[in-house]
Amino acid sequence: MIAALTPGLIALGFCVAVLPWLRHENSTARSLMISIALLLMIRYFGWRMTATVPPVGWTADFAVGSVFLFVEAVSLAAGALTLVFLSRSTNRTPQVEVNRRWLAGRQAPLIDVFICTYNEETSILERTIIGATGMNYPNYRVWVLDDGRRDWLEKLAGQLSCRYLARPDNKDAKAGNINHALRHVAELADPPDFISILDADFVPMPEFLSRATCLFRDQGVGVVQTPQHFINADPIQTNLAATKVWPDEQRFFFDILMPSKDAWGVAFCCGTSSVIRFSSLVKIGGFPTDSVTEDYLLTLRLTEIGSRTVYLNERLTLGLAPEGLKEYITQRSRWCLGFMQIFRGRSGPFSRRSQLDVVDRLSLIEAFMSWTSTYVVKVFGLVVPSLYLLFGIKAVQADLFELLGYFLPFYVWYSLTMAWISRGRSMAVMSDVAQYIALPAVLKAVAAGLLQTQGHTFKVTAKGGDRDQRFVEWPLLRVYGTALAITLAGIVYAFVLHVQGDMIAYGGLALAWSLYNAIILLIVCLVSIEQPRRRKAERFERDEPVLFNIGSRQCIYRLADMSITGARFVSDNPPPVGTAVRCTLQERNVAALVVRRTGNGFAIRFDETLNTRIALIRAFYSGDYVSAFTGIHAAPIGKALMMRIFG
Repeated sequence: MIAALTPGLIALGFCVAVLPWLRHENSTARSLMISIALLLMIRYFGWRMTATVPPVGWTADFAVGSVFLFVEAVSLAAGALTLVFLSRSTNRTPQVEVNRRWLAGRQAPLIDVFICTYNEETSILERTIIGATGMNYPNYRVWVLDDGRRDWLEKLAGQLSCRYLARPDNKDAKAGNINHALRHVAELADPPDFISILDADFVPMPEFLSRATCLFRDQGVGVVQTPQHFINADPIQTNLAATKVWPDEQRFFFDILMPSKDAWGVAFCCGTSSVIRFSSLVKIGGFPTDSVTEDYLLTLRLTEIGSRTVYLNERLTLGLAPEGLKEYITQRSRWCLGFMQIFRGRSGPFSRRSQLDVVDRLSLIEAFMSWTSTYVVKVFGLVVPSLYLLFGIKAVQADLFELLGYFLPFYVWYSLTMAWISRGRSMAVMSDVAQYIALPAVLKAVAAGLLQTQGHTFKVTAKGGDRDQRFVEWPLLRVYGTALAITLAGIVYAFVLHVQGDMIAYGGLALAWSLYNAIILLIVCLVSIEQPRRRKAERFERDEPVLFNIGSRQCIYRLADMSITGARFVSDNPPPVGTAVRCTLQERNVAALVVRRTGNGFAIRFDETLNTRIALIRAFYSGDYVSAFTGIHAAPIGKALMMRIFG
């Protein structure tokens, strides 16, 4: 046992000793850690091929084992390509700071901001429009592109001093909506120099345009993409009660992977929170419509004419993460389907019509393998140990101690390297949970996209609505509840009801594997039980003094938490309930009403008049009320999971 664990313990000790001294942004340090991870991966897979494959023959062992080996090989190749891309990273903030003087010294280019909407509710759209019309940029226009043709939205746009556009149909979904607006602004007397895309739920912060536009000093830049940050918890965080200890599922992608892709010149447009050169769009005929992920395809088409996408990793917009599992799964399914359409289309990695270079094609291949083999290997990961425990099918001819000697050093080194590079945004258990949740829909989307490239509808990710009741996502729970039951049945059958001699040799591996699967499946089942969201507006903890005007008297109370609808303050001498007050937030004077006493202070509800809402929303989205993610620790996540299981 000790001999089997020794290589893994050596890897652990070396990482613990060395990683604190290495800098995340240093390419040499990244390359060193990644090179060792790749060598350990090759060592492990060499053993898998030469020592664990069942003997060739017409047996179930060989059939399952060989297919599993192939899928695992492709999955490891995808992981290796991802590691290669992660060996570099870039930070464009210094470039922005240098270029700010250049931008200030010339007439600000005209930017048309497009807010794309289909069926979102008033409160969501109002926030986005108010934020968009309050940016600190001297020369821009805001357009609401309404694919729902709603009279009330046209009225709201007028009230909030922005322009309104609708079209008679919904042809080509979001891409068609944007292209309709592009044709409209192109015919104006003053067409734009750039356009900016905002989804209906993404509120720009005041500096969004002024900072993103700085990167267009380079005439070869066609798109500046910024990250998506969220004011609400995603369904995994909510349903596991892990909001404060685990980041939203997109943080690794936007904070870590995209800066690395940018360093290799293969960053891509993600739709919302981007700024795009208008002349480059005109050259390619607007947004492409042959994929439901038109944003990624836009980058590829622009790349073919020499117009690059760059990535500015600054929090400049705040939006809504999918609020329920159904919406979460719909979003991932659409991304996967759209990518499969791209892969099969004229801008795919193997297309002779494409003018993409080698690195662009490798990036596409890496993404394809991540969408396919990564999810397929998860299926085998559930099935293979149960096949052995229930039916004696040995797809992997190895015992636990052999596996530990080869797999553990690679797993430890890879996991710690990823945790170091990602600064705590990657954790194997939680990544597995997220992938299993999306797995059925992703595999369906893979098949649909590869078999039929056209004719798929654009499925909008619903936002808002009533979510104050607990309910069960039964399709997901049935799949993974059944998988959990089979996994546990295999353990009971093999080690209690039908114990055999070869359990000593091979059963340890199957048992350890099944126990890990059972933990993951239990967590997935817990995520499938949607927890209620009591508040319509997210509330954020604060600790800062706020100036109050109560009649002719001024006083200071300490802010404890706030949302865009109300706030709570700490005070030994609170004003009476029903008192009208005015408080200063982010240098904006906001009217409010004291609505209740609390244990250590009082709570206020902000005034609901339009002018107050405008002041409040701009104050909220110009501040730092939404805390940036700094890192995770395994212990708090484990505690949250235990409380969710037994609480």
